[in-house]
Amino acid sequence: MDVKKILAMCDHTLLSQTATWDEIRAICDDGMKYGCASVCIPASYVREAAEYVAGKLPICTVIGFPNGYATTAAKCFMASDAVDNGAAEVDMVVNLGWVKDQKWEEILSEIRAIKASCKGKLLKVIIETCLLTEEEKIKLCAIVSDSGAEYIKTSTGFGGGGATREDVALFKAHVAPHVKIKAAGGIATLDDAEDFIALGAERLGTSRIVKAVKNTENLKEDTY
Repeated sequence: MDVKKILAMCDHTLLSQTATWDEIRAICDDGMKYGCASVCIPASYVREAAEYVAGKLPICTVIGFPNGYATTAAKCFMASDAVDNGAAEVDMVVNLGWVKDQKWEEILSEIRAIKASCKGKLLKVIIETCLLTEEEKIKLCAIVSDSGAEYIKTSTGFGGGGATREDVALFKAHVAPHVKIKAAGGIATLDDAEDFIALGAERLGTSRIVKAVKNTENLKEDTY
C-alpha cells in the first residue's frame, strides 16, 4: 500500500502527561509535512495548535481521557470547549464502569449528548477493548452505531493494551456500515498499519508510523 495513503489515515498522536508545546509543535510540523489525517493532542494545546497550523491540518483532542468516568456534563463541556478552541475531531472515552454495570441506555444517552456538544465536528468513541469481554465489545458496537458518532475506536493507549487485529475484525463484523473504525495503541510499523487497514480500520492512532517513515528517509539519505 502506498505510504502516502497510510499517512493520510494516521492521527499523529502525542498524549503523554508531560507533553510540551515544543513537542506538540513538532508533531504539528510532521503532520503537515506528511499529510496526516490529524494530530491528536491534549485539550490544553488545542487553541495554540489550531492557530499554529492555520487550517492546514485538523486538530483532534481527547475528552474524559483516559479513564472515561467523568460525568456526562463534564464530558459535554470538554467537547464543547475543545471545538470552540479549534478542534475538528473529538475522541471520547466511554464510562467503563457503566459498561460493567450494563447501563446501556446511560451510555447511549451520554454519547448522544457529547455528539451534540461537538457542534457538527467528528466524534470517535473509545471503548478500551483490552478491558472488555467479547460480549461487551459487541454490545458497544451496537450502541455506537445508534449514537450518531462517526467512529468507534479501540483504545486509549493507557489501559494496558492497544489495538489488536481480532478487535478490528470484530468491529467490522458488528458496527453499522456508516460507522468507521479507528485502531489505536501499539501500531508500530507500516506492516502493522497495512494489516489494520486491510481489516477495516479507516483511521490509525499512532505516533510511530511517521517516525518509521522518517527513519526510512534517513536511511536512504545515509546511503548516498
